[in-house]
Amino acid sequence: MRIDPLIRNLAQETAQVKKPAGPGTDSFTDQLKSKVAEVDQLQQGADQAMADGALKGATNIHETMIRLEEADCGLRLLTKLRNKAIDAYHEMMRMQF
Repeated sequence: MRIDPLIRNLAQETAQVKKPAGPGTDSFTDQLKSKVAEVDQLQQGADQAMADGALKGATNIHETMIRLEEADCGLRLLTKLRNKAIDAYHEMMRMQF
């Protein structure tokens, strides 16, 4: 039995499925990508603030420290999320079917 027609039919059926419209319809993957990009932007902002502080002198130390703490909190949260996902993966691998 050839599976090419089956795969083609499945692809067509999948393409026909429509996502519900509305503000909260992003998939988990889309939200995860957006949050990773957000944390990356926080990290780049903190790096830029540190570079500006090093070049221009210590004029806005408090703003630089706030950016550093925001970037640190975002990275710690992302790390905890990754660890939880890995733990869930390991738990599923231990399950017996």
